[in-house]
Amino acid sequence: MKVLQRYFASEILRAVGFVMLALLALFTFFDLMGELQHANRGGYKLMHAVFYVLLGLPGYMYEFMPIAVLIGTIYVLAQFASNSEFTIMRSAGMATGTALAMLLKIGMVFVVMTFLFGEFVAPASSRYAESMKLSAIGANQKKEFRTGLWTKDLVRENGLSGEVTGSRFLNVKEITPDRKLKGVRVYEFDKRFQLSREVTAARAEYAGNNVWRLSEVTETTFPKTLSAEDIAQVRSQYYPSREVVSEVTPDILAVLFADPDRMSAYDLAAFTRHLAENKQDSERYEIAFWKKMIYPFATLVMMMLALPFAYLHVRSGGVSLKIFSGIMIGMVFYLINSLFSHLGLLNTWPPVMTAMVPSILFMSLALAGLRYVERH
Repeated sequence: MKVLQRYFASEILRAVGFVMLALLALFTFFDLMGELQHANRGGYKLMHAVFYVLLGLPGYMYEFMPIAVLIGTIYVLAQFASNSEFTIMRSAGMATGTALAMLLKIGMVFVVMTFLFGEFVAPASSRYAESMKLSAIGANQKKEFRTGLWTKDLVRENGLSGEVTGSRFLNVKEITPDRKLKGVRVYEFDKRFQLSREVTAARAEYAGNNVWRLSEVTETTFPKTLSAEDIAQVRSQYYPSREVVSEVTPDILAVLFADPDRMSAYDLAAFTRHLAENKQDSERYEIAFWKKMIYPFATLVMMMLALPFAYLHVRSGGVSLKIFSGIMIGMVFYLINSLFSHLGLLNTWPPVMTAMVPSILFMSLALAGLRYVERH
């Protein structure tokens, strides 16, 4: 069985690699055509467009890995069936469970690869690509709202520790490619949700250790009550520079512009925790987190789906028909996986179940297929 295991592994790895190259080439062409309209805009040249598209390839490798595994495995097993190799293997004593176990062992290689690309390679390349593009064009990140980007954190007695004394709302007009802020407004409220301080600054730069250094600062403090007698106690003062300690970091701000599906599970967990601490809706990021954790194991489900094709004889359909069937199944899985993310968000389904249901459905389909070919 060790010889068969190596034979299966070498053939499947070669086929999956070929399918992945074909998918990457196809989507690289489409993306490059889309990026050409931005070429020669500011400092964004053709070279930048090509580099931007290439940096997006790790993200595609992560997204299309289950589909490539399914098509590649179906191709190999269909070839085995058409050449009667699989029939000989079964005659030599290879049971369905043994074949499935061999495929799942090979599938674990793809699980690890998918996880590494989704957790480390794709998020880093995506961030660098966006930063490079914005720097070349000379544009800054802006939120869709006219008022800019909004986020929230807690105000504590000793900066990041101690008792919570209130809450703080941060408004930013623009974020530059080097992660500096422009047009900053900070509104601080006490525990009774009364405005206690307003800070405006022309610019802000992150100094590390959760410290923001504000420039051209105007700070306005308000009394605990705003009766007619207390209005005179409102004070406004100008500072050339001022420091603010906040839980909000450049990484958290970058998340607000990022696609959750392109973020790492670590970043999603950290941002979800930040939103939960500040009593904000985190369901979208929770669903993305659980998808990120479960999605690599979809390659094992695809391996299970491919196995029944080895039991179909040539008269049941040629190799090309089986590959076409694999492409259709892969596309349906990809669409259902995306659909359930939106359905879970709209219907407030549990994030774990929202992420697991597509894989469970296709695993049930695979088991039903294996049971059918075993009986027939």
